[in-house]
Amino acid sequence: MAEREHFDVIVVGLGAAGSSAVYQLARRGSKVLGIDQYEPPHTLGSTHGDTRITRQAIGEGDHYTPLALRSYEIFRDIEKQVGEKLLLVTGGLMISSTESTGVNQVANFFETTLRAAQKYAIPHDVLSAEQIRIRFPQFKVQDNEMGYYEFESGILKPEACVRANLNVAEKAGAKLYVNERMIEYSEDADGILVKTDKGEYRADKLILSLGPWLPEMVGEGLKSRFKVYRQVLFWFDCSDSYENFVPGKFPIFIWDAQGERDAIYGFPAVDGKEGGIKIATEQYVSEVTPESAERSVSQDEIDAMFEKQIVPCFPAVKRTCIKSAVCLYTVTPDAGFVIDFMPGSERTIVCSPCSGHGFKHSAAVGECVAELARDGRTTIDIEPLRINRGALVKA
Repeated sequence: MAEREHFDVIVVGLGAAGSSAVYQLARRGSKVLGIDQYEPPHTLGSTHGDTRITRQAIGEGDHYTPLALRSYEIFRDIEKQVGEKLLLVTGGLMISSTESTGVNQVANFFETTLRAAQKYAIPHDVLSAEQIRIRFPQFKVQDNEMGYYEFESGILKPEACVRANLNVAEKAGAKLYVNERMIEYSEDADGILVKTDKGEYRADKLILSLGPWLPEMVGEGLKSRFKVYRQVLFWFDCSDSYENFVPGKFPIFIWDAQGERDAIYGFPAVDGKEGGIKIATEQYVSEVTPESAERSVSQDEIDAMFEKQIVPCFPAVKRTCIKSAVCLYTVTPDAGFVIDFMPGSERTIVCSPCSGHGFKHSAAVGECVAELARDGRTTIDIEPLRINRGALVKA
């Protein structure tokens, strides 16, 4: 048998974090191979949907804010390299109340966001309900609601970001094998052996950045720590009031749940008058797998979204759903990330910046796992993201 080519690092899964990790490894001089079972960017995992929110003060925990701030720097640098806009600053409005029931399974989201903004000196305003009505009359806020407005929040273009990462990674010397599925991997005295449906590859280190395919690859002992849920994204018609929903007049937003309404989030109208406004919520009811998830969106789902979430909040948005999309969230018990070596291993790294708030951090996450693979340590503190933290061990 011919001798297998040996790499410093193999990265399996080339979505947001995986494509970033390949680039960060290659730019540091590592001999790196990236493998993906499809041709990224694609629509079967979590890295698609035209737009993703980016923000700097992080309500899921202020320990994420350094990742967000560093990601802004990396995305801006990659923009210069590829000559394409990846990050659009629109401002961001978070709306909450004393009666809110949280965002993304996280309690005290608004308070944590505000604390992170104060801790890291992130420019922001705190708004009363009346101030929100004056500045952003598109939102039908209640008297008991308040706002946090962050000036540098905005939009990332997920598909463009992945393409850009892979572009600069290849230019830096990375090898990319797409439409190639990993079947299994193993560790031995010589390092890592990765077997795919097309070949076998050796490496010193392995990064598993598999998104919703991760639970099937981490073994029964860890599988219960990662659950996969189907999410639906909607674009509703706002053509009659389009000028009020364009960037500059309408921010990205996250609106805490209150009463019967779920937490919702959304974006300005960035695709022209006929492109609609993207608004979505998050659902954590039925677990799925990438193979079992229903990829179409029913009229019942569209009607329920409009009646329950749109009608109480946005009077100017119309019932017509211009398009919809399905993506998958990989979620941990505490809605946090996992960036760590596999338990008992010094070679295999689990990279799961998941739970629905990972994309904004993906550039810095890629840098962290590259540092972890090369040096065994990271510049940004990832201790709260270790795989054996209490909330995950109890899962």
